[in-house]
Amino acid sequence: MDDERTSPEAAASRGGRRPAGTLTFIGTATTLLRFGAFTVLTDPNFLHRGQRAYLGKGLWSRRLTEPAMGPEDLPWLDAVVLSHLHGDHFDRIARRTLAREVPLLTTPDAARRLTRWGFSAEGLRTWERFELRAGDEQLTVESLPAVHARGVMGRLLPPVMGSLLEHRVGGAVRHRVYLSGDTLSGEHVSEIARRHPDIDTAVVHLGGTRVLLHTVTMDDAQGVDFLRRCSPRQAVPVHHDDYRVFRSPLSAFLRAAGAAGLSTRVRTVRRGETIELDGPSPSA
Repeated sequence: MDDERTSPEAAASRGGRRPAGTLTFIGTATTLLRFGAFTVLTDPNFLHRGQRAYLGKGLWSRRLTEPAMGPEDLPWLDAVVLSHLHGDHFDRIARRTLAREVPLLTTPDAARRLTRWGFSAEGLRTWERFELRAGDEQLTVESLPAVHARGVMGRLLPPVMGSLLEHRVGGAVRHRVYLSGDTLSGEHVSEIARRHPDIDTAVVHLGGTRVLLHTVTMDDAQGVDFLRRCSPRQAVPVHHDDYRVFRSPLSAFLRAAGAAGLSTRVRTVRRGETIELDGPSPSA
């Protein structure tokens, strides 16, 4: 990856406007987030087109797309944020190639297994925080509630978390990013909004994933409900066309968001594309 092309510091050094951060979409829910001194990888999935992602309980799904980057293309990472331990979020390539010493922030359930595999995993309970510091900069990762499925299916799937990433410089908020994780919408999203009313960017896991006749990630209608509940300034949809179990296409979400008068909040990003993140909310 060309660091000079994508980093916020590079824009500043060239005399341009300094963005609050950047997001590079790699595929599925895998993104590379840069905030000042910090670089964070989310939900690392580097399987190639045609390979199987194993979802547990004997379930699997075949990948339909190519990731925009491989582990060999990554810059130095300050942290990895993992919503849960499923094969389309942390695959065998990630297990084999990611640096063991980089903090891997995830659910307590996933952290126990990742620690056995030799990773520096930190299990975060809901509302618990992990902090990184570099000079006068601070990046806080807070675990947020998420519901992968309800009823019997909810008990079969691994625990999942959302995450709030808050970047501060000199004590002032630069940007807040909410990573939804594989969750359905619901009252837990409203509770997140009550605690964090100034979300700048929501990275929204969509796809309407169907497993054993159960929907376990947000489809178009759920995605619109999610936006109404947490009210981010902008939403970046991911996790919508990479696997056969995804049944609700991005186009359906965009239509539903338009019908709900929310299309101006949605910002799409192509695999391999880097977008700049806007500054903090005026009230921050």
